[in-house]
Amino acid sequence: MWNEPYLETCCRSALHRLFLTHGGTRPAGLPDEACLRRLSGMGLAEEISPGRFAMTAAGTVRHSSEVLRLPQPAA
Repeated sequence: MWNEPYLETCCRSALHRLFLTHGGTRPAGLPDEACLRRLSGMGLAEEISPGRFAMTAAGTVRHSSEVLRLPQPAA
């Protein structure tokens, strides 16, 4: 059963761009800032300093399952 909030295509793309920083950050002020803020509200990203966003552990799990479509271990 699907019990996670739906991610719009633009937000999935923003999550993937965070992944591509390999643990780095992504600045605000880019076209995907609204999605970065939305991801922060969902706990998938965090604003670690004013205008700098990084992926959270929950974001990494969600990226693996939804963007990369890797099988998830049984709970």
